[in-house]
Amino acid sequence: MSQTTTTVQLGGREIVIMGTAHVSRESVDEVCAYIAEQSPDHVCVEIDAARYQSLTSGAGWSQLNIYQVLKSRRGFLLLGNLVLSSFQKRIGADLGVKPGEEMRAAIEASQAAGIPYSLCDRDIQTTLKRAWMKTGFWGKNKLLAALLSSVFTRESFNAEEIESLKQTSAIESMMNELADYLPSVKHVLIDERDRFLATRIFEARGERILAVVGAGHVPGIVSWLQRLESGEASTDLSDINVIPPPKPISKVLPWVIPAAVFTLIVLGFVRSGWAGGFTMLSRWILVNGTLSAVGALAALAHPVTIIASFLAAPFTSMNPTIGVGMVSGLIEAVLRKPRVSDFESLQDDILSVRGFFRNRLTHILLVFLFSTIGSAIGTFIALPFLFPQAV
Repeated sequence: MSQTTTTVQLGGREIVIMGTAHVSRESVDEVCAYIAEQSPDHVCVEIDAARYQSLTSGAGWSQLNIYQVLKSRRGFLLLGNLVLSSFQKRIGADLGVKPGEEMRAAIEASQAAGIPYSLCDRDIQTTLKRAWMKTGFWGKNKLLAALLSSVFTRESFNAEEIESLKQTSAIESMMNELADYLPSVKHVLIDERDRFLATRIFEARGERILAVVGAGHVPGIVSWLQRLESGEASTDLSDINVIPPPKPISKVLPWVIPAAVFTLIVLGFVRSGWAGGFTMLSRWILVNGTLSAVGALAALAHPVTIIASFLAAPFTSMNPTIGVGMVSGLIEAVLRKPRVSDFESLQDDILSVRGFFRNRLTHILLVFLFSTIGSAIGTFIALPFLFPQAV
């Protein structure tokens, strides 16, 4: 038995959990060899239906409506999805393995042998949305910083380093680091999915079951399987398979800063007259608009988009229902509408910083992101300038 496999005995059933690295050639070979030689009764794989369809057919991106994404305020979610995909694909490109190839190999080997299989992971959109909703303001900023740094880094890995990720010590170190840096994200991406995967594996039919999962999930899955077998845990997953509603404070908080800015400007007019009030208003417009425009410029936006960012930011900052990123992104999408070739080359373009800027789809998302960040910085810089006239 390979050192990357763990066997769990549940009554009369035997569950073999194979921990893999998602860009490991050795993992692909090991999965295929095990299914061919051991012929398990059922194979469970750590992938959901949407990701499996994308992995096998590549469908999905060509049907993406960037206008709808921005209007529905899913720009950050899409950008995060692309950046994560970019990171895995860059590592896989170094090793000649596509991300998730061992999952695809497990399914194809099961189909060839006539063995039933299950797609056992939670829907990726539910996972990402839960991670975003459960992350606080500063956590969201740290998450965005981590995502951006992964785009601009050119760090590469060799086969030995990838294989080391399947070792217990390396896994524990990575999990502890993630838990310290972003505990809420670690809880959603790892802990909740450990439980979800374990439950789906537990419910699979057969006396001898093979579960192909990322190595980081193995300890948690083993623990949950034991709890499910003892009756300590329930198979009901409804509490972690829904997108949580916004917390009451998250509904109120976006209005706090606009209310504070509006109050300070009004006080400026009352206490300093029309001249003082207009001075405060001009400061707010100049600082907020300029930094948003600088963000759009940094993203190499169209000149019209840059001007629009300057004009829109001071007003969208006062209205939590619409952000300057939505405005700048939509204008950029109209001026530089994504072409068919942009969708066709998306998977290759996300492998490099140049590709992110060259591809019109990802370029729109960068304009959305940078103008939003510029406006947010401008808001916090402009606030202190309002106090002297108001108090």
